[in-house]
Order: sequence, then structure tokens, then C-alpha cells
Amino acid sequence: MLLLTPGPVQTHPSVRAAMDEDIAPWDAEFRPFYTRLRERLRDLAGGAEGVHATLPLQGSGHMILEAALRTYVAPGATLLVPMNGEYAVRIARLAREAGRLVVELPAQDTHAVTPEAVAAALAAHPEATHLAMVQSETGSGIVNDVAAIGAVVRAAGRRMIVDAVSAFGALPLDMSAQPELDAVVFTSNKCLESVPGFAFAVARMDRTEEGAGQAGSWSLDLSDVLAQARRSGWGSLRFTGPVQTLRALEVALDRLDAEGGPAQRLARYRANAARLYAGLCGLGLRPYLNQAEQGPVVVTFHQPDGMDFDAFVRALKARGVNISAYYTTEAPTFRVGAIGDVGLAEMDRAVAAIAETLAAMGKLPAAA
Repeated sequence: MLLLTPGPVQTHPSVRAAMDEDIAPWDAEFRPFYTRLRERLRDLAGGAEGVHATLPLQGSGHMILEAALRTYVAPGATLLVPMNGEYAVRIARLAREAGRLVVELPAQDTHAVTPEAVAAALAAHPEATHLAMVQSETGSGIVNDVAAIGAVVRAAGRRMIVDAVSAFGALPLDMSAQPELDAVVFTSNKCLESVPGFAFAVARMDRTEEGAGQAGSWSLDLSDVLAQARRSGWGSLRFTGPVQTLRALEVALDRLDAEGGPAQRLARYRANAARLYAGLCGLGLRPYLNQAEQGPVVVTFHQPDGMDFDAFVRALKARGVNISAYYTTEAPTFRVGAIGDVGLAEMDRAVAAIAETLAAMGKLPAAA
């Protein structure tokens, strides 16, 4: 089966094989391994020793995002959220349910948010202490420019939290160049090409310590994660997690290094996305984004009129291609992931399977 979702992703057999071991996370041999893993992730984020730390949390991207919102934004404080996709909607919900106030910056889910729009919103809302935004919106495929938006946030004297869940390991990020970033959050199972299990924040240690006591949750308190590491060592865990997946992540990071790092991985993903975009356009399908807005992580197309979406996903899976079984865009769409241990051959296979499926359903556009 070819897995082409925005995450979890297709993984290399060596990544999956790394989990074939029982691990005791409090064993002495585990500690140096875990310490090294945290350092590698910090460095990958452009973090600096003594300034930034990797703060792991077992679970999904939503969990680490909520933990960051709770840790860095004080209860009752206000954050600005550019609303150009479903995952921005989820940021707003997580913040509100944690007792934080949200100012929504309206935006279309077909365009990246602009620095000018953010600057205007920050000027209009001096009460907003933070901006929280999605780097790669996997509902539609757009990418927001973290560096450009960060410069505006920095100039306004505000703080920033970035959801890099579907971006980290490929799209550019340099925390040392952006001191306004309190935290960047991500998971192991997207552009890092490992399996689900752990989520991570790479965060400023000073800001993490300042947030002590305001999370309102022991499990989701990143200041407690940092305090425990300082107390017991960087190779220690607070609670038992799916530690076998950390072994898989180590192998996945080795593969990232062997590929040439994030820039080379991004180049592969861009080529994948371009092949998908061109191939599906060649079938007569209508892209959700114009080519200038199309990001490298997921390619999204309008559903043909009258198509039974669930039947399409099932029929495509029967042909060996598994895509997202839901959509989150404003209009009915389907999306195909361009990330994971895949290349142009897999993209061609996906386009061919989509063409066969739509033809069998009588929904292949006449132009094809």
C-alpha cells in the first residue's frame, strides 16, 4: 500500500525495523541515546545550546500545540491567530478551551497570510501578547512564511508560537535568527519520515521557565518537562511513553542526514508536489491552489461535481493508494501527500491510480 497522506507518511523499512526492540526508558543505556536525540532535534531547528531545548511529549501534534499555548501564553491573555486554514481553526479552539483569549485575523484558505496583514492586526490589538500560526497548512497545501511574519512580530515587540507539525525537517526554520519564537512544535511522523508516537517543542529555555505554573495541567506543562530535565538529566523522561518510536526516529534522522539535510529533502518534496500538480491538472482536474501558492507537502484538488468522495477513497485504496479520507477546505476537495519515503515514481503511480478510479466512476473530466 502506498500511503500518501500529509502524515503519517510512508516510512523506510529500516525506520520500522528499529522498533523491534523492547526498551526500558529508565535504563542507563537509554539516557545518552535520548540526550543525543534531543540535541539533534534542537540543532535541526536552528536552536543554540544553552538557549533552546527540545521538550518532548508523547502524543499528537494537537497535544504539543496545546501544551505550548498553555505554557507560553498566560491564562486570560490574548493571542492573534491568522485564520487561513483548518489547523488555524484548531489553534483557536485549543487556546480558547485553555482559557486564553483569541483575536482571529480573517484570511482565505487559498493564500498565505501576509506580513502586512499581521502588522496591521498587531497594531489594532495591542492586547495580543502572542501570534500563533501554522507554517504548512495541510488542509489546502499553502505555506506561511515564518521568517517574514516573525520579523513583523519581533518589530512589534510580541512573541510567537509556530505549528510546524507538517513542515519540520524540510521547510526552512532557524530559531536562533528569530528570538521572538517562544516555541516551534512538530511531530516525528511527517517530514522527519518516522512513525507517530512523540511530539516535540524546541523552545527558548528562559521563556519556558517564565511560564512555570500557568499551564493548568501537569501533563501539558512544558516548563515541568524542562524542570525535570534540569533535575534528572536530559536523558530522562517524566512519564512512560512509546519509547520504541524514539529508536525509529533516530534512524529517520540518520536518513535525513544521509539525504543531505532539510534542503535536499525539501527539493525532493517540491519535485513530488510539482509532478502531482501537473499530472492531476493533465487529467482535467481543477487545483484548489494556484501554482504560486502550492506548497511542497500536500496537493489539493477540487472534487469532480457529484463525486461520491468516500467511494473514491475506497476505490483508490483498492488500487493500492491510500489518501486522506476527509477534507477540511471550504470547498469539497481531495488531497494527496507529497511527503514521506516517496519519489517521482510513486507520484506517477498515484496519478495513474486516480485516473483509473475516476474513469471507473465516470468522473474523469472530458478534457482528460
